Formats: sequence, C-alpha cells, structure tokens
Amino acid sequence: MTLKVTIVPVTPFEQNCSILVCQETQQAAIVDPGGDLPKILAALEQTGATPEKILLTHGHVDHCAGAVALSKKLNIEIIGPHVDEKFWLDQLPLQSQRFGFAASEAFEPHQWLTDNQTVTVGKTELLVKHCPGHTPGHVVFYSPVDRLAIVGDVLFAGSIGRTDFPRGNHADLIRAIREKLFPLGDDITFVPGHGPNSTFGQEKRNNPYVGDDAY
Repeated sequence: MTLKVTIVPVTPFEQNCSILVCQETQQAAIVDPGGDLPKILAALEQTGATPEKILLTHGHVDHCAGAVALSKKLNIEIIGPHVDEKFWLDQLPLQSQRFGFAASEAFEPHQWLTDNQTVTVGKTELLVKHCPGHTPGHVVFYSPVDRLAIVGDVLFAGSIGRTDFPRGNHADLIRAIREKLFPLGDDITFVPGHGPNSTFGQEKRNNPYVGDDAY
C-alpha cells in the first residue's frame, strides 16, 4: 500500500472524511471535510503527515462545508469536484441553513476536475472518475496501485446514493457505477461517504440496486 487511510466521521450526518497519507513522502490530502474541523485536525496531527491539498467528491454540505475554513487554516488548495457541481457549491448558504449547519459561504475550488484526470497525494497518483447521478458533478478518486477508491455518495455497502435531490439522475448513477466503477475490478476496496467500507465485488454480488442479480 502506498496510501494510508484514516477515516474521520464528521457532522451530524456521520460523513466519512478521509485523510489519505502517501507513505513515501508523508504528505496528506483531506477528502470531504464537511465540518468538525478540530476533530479532523486532531486526526491529521496523529498521522504526523504534512497536508498538501483538500479533495472534494461533491458539493453537498456534509462533504464540503468545512473546506474553505480548513483551506485557509492550513494554507492548502481545494481541488475538485467537477465543474457541474458549481450548482451545489453555489447553494451552500441555503444548504447549511436547511440542514442546521453553521453558516457556510458559497465558493469555487482552486481547481475543477475532469473525467480521467489525475491528482496526486505525495507521489501516489489518483485517477478521477466523473460519476454523476447523486449530484451532477460528483467525482470518485481511485488509486490503481492501492486498489482503493474514495467514492463519496455514489455507492454504499448494500445501497447507492440518493437521486431525489435537484439535478439528481437515477439512470446516470446506475450507469456510472456499473460502467465506470465496477470494471475497475472486484478487488477494489471503496470508502463511501457514509457507513462501512466494502468492495466492488461484494456490491456486484449482493447490492440490490446495482448488483448482477438486479439485471
């Protein structure tokens, strides 16, 4: 493994913020810092790693409400998601009010991401997969070397992301999972935005929404 992953549940939604640490360089990326920054910073300090960037899978409040404050505190850039997520990032003040979060301002990341682009954590390369459906600009981060994917709210152990939000699309979500994620390999372990880890193989066999038995 070139990456070490620390999962920090944050916000009342128990969202999985992931700290990815390159074992060779001890540089870290923080994925989806939705809130509870003291908790994230304490976990980061425990890793002993140097933070180099923030990565966002999508623009829902529980995944990105803490991104700007963390970016300023650590003096690091926010990378992602896909530009189609501007719709949700512009809605952050409304989202934070609606779901009882601390006030969160709209923002744009320092860099938008595109399908099949690569980003790095230290010397580890992550492939970006644009996987719309839960939200229009949702991205997944995949490490071929580590056989690991950070999938946000696209796929869960035994379930899939909601598509009843504005600009959600059930057909797009199913297509992204079955055509972009599952072909990466049954052995891929994935960290979802909520709940326990699983593998693509496990979900292909047993997931009632996207498993082989559903088709």
